Amino acid sequence: MNFRPLHDRVLVRRVEAEEKTAGGIIIPETAKEKPQEGEVVAAGTGARNDAGDIHPLEVKAGDKILFGKWSGTEVKVNGEDLLIMKESDILGIVEG
Repeated sequence: MNFRPLHDRVLVRRVEAEEKTAGGIIIPETAKEKPQEGEVVAAGTGARNDAGDIHPLEVKAGDKILFGKWSGTEVKVNGEDLLIMKESDILGIVEG
């Protein structure tokens, strides 16, 4: 199944969190928080302004992003757990 978000929404795949701390301590699965970093899988066409013009999104498929802790709605697409969120929920693009 192909999925394309509408308007100013994006489909995001979470990036797995580190399993060890910098000191080498292994973090158990129950103590891990869900990562707030992800990769954009698909993006909508953009939001409409008051004049009816489409304002394109700044993110595109493949961008690595940071998002808020409670952002997005969890969905399953092709058996994979993903998030759908508005572009305004994205805090920034990770570069480099």
